[in-house]
Amino acid sequence: MKKQLLFAACVTFVTVAAAHAQTVAITGGTVYPVSGPAIQNGTVLMRDGKIVAVGADVAVPAGAQRIDATGKIVTPGFIDASTTLGLVEIGGEPSTRDANAKGTDAIAASFRSWDGLNSESVNWAPARNEGVTSAVVLPGGGLVSGGAAMVDLADGTAAQMIRRAPVAMIAQIDNPRSAQTGARGELIGKLRNLIEDVKFYQAHRADYDRSATRSLTAPRVDLEAMIPVVEGKLPLAIEAERVDDIQAALRLAKEFNLKIIIMGGAEAWLAATDLAAAHVPVVAGAMNNIPTSFETLNQRQENLGILSKAGVTTAIVGNNGDGDEELFNVRNIKYEAGNAVAYGMTHDAALRAVTLAPAEMFGVADHVGSLQPGRDANVVIWSGDPFEFSTHAEHVYIHGRDVIAPSRQDMLTQRYKTLPPKYSQP
Repeated sequence: MKKQLLFAACVTFVTVAAAHAQTVAITGGTVYPVSGPAIQNGTVLMRDGKIVAVGADVAVPAGAQRIDATGKIVTPGFIDASTTLGLVEIGGEPSTRDANAKGTDAIAASFRSWDGLNSESVNWAPARNEGVTSAVVLPGGGLVSGGAAMVDLADGTAAQMIRRAPVAMIAQIDNPRSAQTGARGELIGKLRNLIEDVKFYQAHRADYDRSATRSLTAPRVDLEAMIPVVEGKLPLAIEAERVDDIQAALRLAKEFNLKIIIMGGAEAWLAATDLAAAHVPVVAGAMNNIPTSFETLNQRQENLGILSKAGVTTAIVGNNGDGDEELFNVRNIKYEAGNAVAYGMTHDAALRAVTLAPAEMFGVADHVGSLQPGRDANVVIWSGDPFEFSTHAEHVYIHGRDVIAPSRQDMLTQRYKTLPPKYSQP
């Protein structure tokens, strides 16, 4: 029982230091609260790292710092719902990869991925400078990869960056080899057996302690970590691309009354009606339309638009792909959202899919994801429509602090703008 409480106790909020009693008023812009309609010539008032007022007739206190956003767009900070930020620094260097645990028999449910978070990663700044203020960092590999955490991209230690952990348990049903099985049917059967063993363990703890039960699929620590999942208190985020795998995940959720999220979902549009009926959200990108495997043969860029119009809650991610995209192209989330709009998603739905929708999915909507009094002051001022290619973030506030600063890419660009004295262009 104590170990279960230890894992449950991880579900806590950690807030970075207050913004030194600073009051900031963003005035004159078009404000998109997301939780309500757009406000023309609106004001967002922030104090001590919190939003205290949003509207068209907000009184600005004397002494407040005024930021003129006339002709600009003001939104909540973007949230990327699927990243390895802070867990992987260089994909090709094993010593900088902390996203994958070995586990026992491909089960690593007790793996707390956030314990290895690197607060000094050079990949935070590029994402932050493009308006990403929060992200879900998640493990990978195996059958059950471990717990994911929601972090804020603020300066500070790992403990200060973690907003809530765990926010989901990560699993997959589309790669039998990674799960140490030989076929999909065996993989799904192994996951089903794990869930049944967790329920058995929960009901027979005393017998387990006396070694008076049958053998179980996983060690005690992993069984304990899975209890919030089988109780429906913690989402099981299942990586599944193929429509048949998505349907299998829906059946599994119904069988055990699980709260699930589909991650990847390349062919999710083919199951849009079933996903909507089951109230199962999907986390996906919007820029890939070329199959990269047999699991993604029906991938199409209209995927998110079809899902959204069918009533499926969606979250758009900015790193939908293999290789380097998983690491430092989280900043591309605004382009993913823009492509989703180009291929059938409404602008409002796309904005919600990078702000309030992921906040709701992962249980932090009472703190971030919208511009409302009492929410944390994670706010972005954009030079124009955030989904336009030429738009850039002029100010990015996390807990009321403007955090834009030169990234490593910025410094390299600046360095090579000045040519060596003896260099002549051809």
